[in-house]
Amino acid sequence: MPNAGGGPESRYRADESLAAGPPLVLCAAEVAAALDREALIEALAAAFRGGCEAPRRHHHAIPIPGEPDATLLLMPAWSVGRHFGVKVAAVVPGNNARFLPAVQSQYLLFCGRTGRLRAALDGNELTSRRTVAASSLAARFLALPGAGRLLIVGTGEIARHVAASHAALRPIRSVEVWGRSPAKAQAVAADLTRAGVNASPATDLAEACARADIITCCTLSREPLVEGRWLRPGTHLDLIGGFTPAMREVDDGAVARATLFIDTPAALHEAGDLAIPLARGIIAPTAVAGDLADLASGRHPGRTSVDEITLFKSVGASIEDLAAAILCVERHRARPASVFPTPVEARP
Repeated sequence: MPNAGGGPESRYRADESLAAGPPLVLCAAEVAAALDREALIEALAAAFRGGCEAPRRHHHAIPIPGEPDATLLLMPAWSVGRHFGVKVAAVVPGNNARFLPAVQSQYLLFCGRTGRLRAALDGNELTSRRTVAASSLAARFLALPGAGRLLIVGTGEIARHVAASHAALRPIRSVEVWGRSPAKAQAVAADLTRAGVNASPATDLAEACARADIITCCTLSREPLVEGRWLRPGTHLDLIGGFTPAMREVDDGAVARATLFIDTPAALHEAGDLAIPLARGIIAPTAVAGDLADLASGRHPGRTSVDEITLFKSVGASIEDLAAAILCVERHRARPASVFPTPVEARP
C-alpha cells in the first residue's frame, strides 16, 4: 500500500491513530456506510499502484453430503510496518437453494507493528464491494468510454452491487439481468429498479449479450454460459464469479477472441475460464496482456481500439481486501458517530 506520509515516524503516527480505541466490530450496514463506491475504487487503484505483500491464498475443499463441496479460503496480506489482515471465507454453492449468500466471511485487521486487533469486519459486504470495485477499476481502462448498456449474468447477492459500482465511474443507461432462474432474475431487476436503475430481466442470453457494452458474469457456474460468437466488437467481458480451475463462465471462443487481463497473476492458473483454454492450447501464458497493477500504474494503457473485445478475469485478491478494510476503518474512525449505525461494541 502507498505510504501515508513522509518517513517511518509519520507512518507510525498514522498507524497509531488508526489503532486508537478498542477494536471495532462492524456489521454489513456499517461496512456499507463507510465504503462508498468511488472512494473504494480509488483506494484499490492506489493499492495496486503501491503494492503490498499478498501471498497466494489457501484453498481447502470441505465436503458437504449431497451437494457440491464448500471451499474454505484464507486470504492474508500486509503492508510492512503498517497493517496486516486476513479474510476467512467459506464458499458454499448449495446456499443458493437455501436463499443464503454463497459466501460467508469475516475480515480481521491488525496493527502491523504490535499485532493488536483493530477491527473485525463483515467479510461478505467487504468482499462484494471490493470485488465490483476492482471490476469497475478494470472497466475504466478496458470498456469503451461511452459504454452504457450493462448485462449482469448471475442473480446472487453480488449482482445487486454491480450496477452501482460501474455507475460510480460512467453513466449506465440500462441494465439487463439474466439468471438460470427467471424468477431470481426478475427479483434482482426489481431491486435495481427500486434503487433507481433502469433495469429489466433478460430472457434470451445470446440476444442480451449482443446488446451489451459490458457483460459482468458473477456466478459459480462449472459450464460456460456466454459464448464468444455472441459478442459484438467493442464488448468488455467482466468475469468475477469463478475462482477455481473447475469453474467457467465463458467458452473458449470468448477467450480466444478477447484481449485478456487479470486481477493478479494467480488468475491464470486458479480460474477455469483461463486455465482450461490454457491447458487445451487455445491460449498461451503470454496471451495475458496485463493485470490490475499494470493498468493502475499506467504500464499498460488498456483498450487500444474501438473494435477490440476485452476480457477481465478476477479471482479476488487479498490486496483488495486489505485496502478496503483500511479505508473502512479510517472512515469509521474519522466521521461523527451519527453518520454510521451504532457500532456493535457500543450496543447493549
